[in-house]
Amino acid sequence: MTAAPGILAVDSGGSGLRVVVGTADGAEAGPRQSREPVRTGSRGIDPGHLMAQLVPMVRALTAEAGIAELGAATIGAAGMTTLGDALRAELPGVLGREFGVRRVALVADGVTGYAGALGPVPGAVVAGGTGLIAIGTDLTRWHRADGWGHLLGDCGSGAWIGRAGLEAAMRAYDGRPGGSAGLRARAEDLFGPLTGLPGKLYPRTDRPAVLASFAPQVAACADGDPVAAGILRTAAGHIGDAAAAVCPDTADAQVAFTGGLFRIGEPLLAPLEEELARRLPHARRVPPAGDPLRGAVRIARDLAGDTLTLPSDETMLYVVAEKSG
Repeated sequence: MTAAPGILAVDSGGSGLRVVVGTADGAEAGPRQSREPVRTGSRGIDPGHLMAQLVPMVRALTAEAGIAELGAATIGAAGMTTLGDALRAELPGVLGREFGVRRVALVADGVTGYAGALGPVPGAVVAGGTGLIAIGTDLTRWHRADGWGHLLGDCGSGAWIGRAGLEAAMRAYDGRPGGSAGLRARAEDLFGPLTGLPGKLYPRTDRPAVLASFAPQVAACADGDPVAAGILRTAAGHIGDAAAAVCPDTADAQVAFTGGLFRIGEPLLAPLEEELARRLPHARRVPPAGDPLRGAVRIARDLAGDTLTLPSDETMLYVVAEKSG
């Protein structure tokens, strides 16, 4: 086994856990994955449930990598900002006892997404899927825009586009202005008679995902359908608003977009590029270098090497050094 302490990187979200163990010089074992999302309760994200899944995976990975001890760990988790109090209170000590970890970064998933996409440079990252959130930094502090859920925000997201498309379908059904016959036909193909749509949609606990499932239909209808095209232009404006709200006004700023929303194609991407040129002419558009797990690995390596330049923050990037026992 290698005598040099290794690093641990964890990405925890709605699909479960992904875990990588590695060394400071770049060797890695993993990722291993659990498809069981970590529970939340009255204390927020449950540290015990996280560790119950994490320990066996880390034991297997350290054996595979030949690493005797882990010196630094990054735990990236969805909900860390608002639901991470118990993790911040307990996890550094538990990781020290279990694995010998002396440096721990507890990180919001938006920040691991930023680190994976851009690394330690000033800029903005917009993560878009069913929901939408923008994270930016000038390397002195973090800025966040949106990510408030489908009732209060997530403007321009898959759920937002899908809801707007279904509204246009219902307008066409009623004969009201702003309707789209093409979107009505696509909605009926997917959901059946539109009079039954509210009863199918409103009781669903996964309502945002159901709304987002209609977003590709809006994109498919956009060529030749001014209502669908207008929905996507408006979505692009909302996404541009979020990016502009968090992007620093510096000549070296970069902007990246991550998530399944941006695979919707040119009907969204073309107006989005126009918005960026208008709203953020100083920022260079770049493809994301990696995903949130790669961001967690990068932060863990920087933490181990004492080279972390991303700004610390009590809720978004919380660092505890030399924590043991």
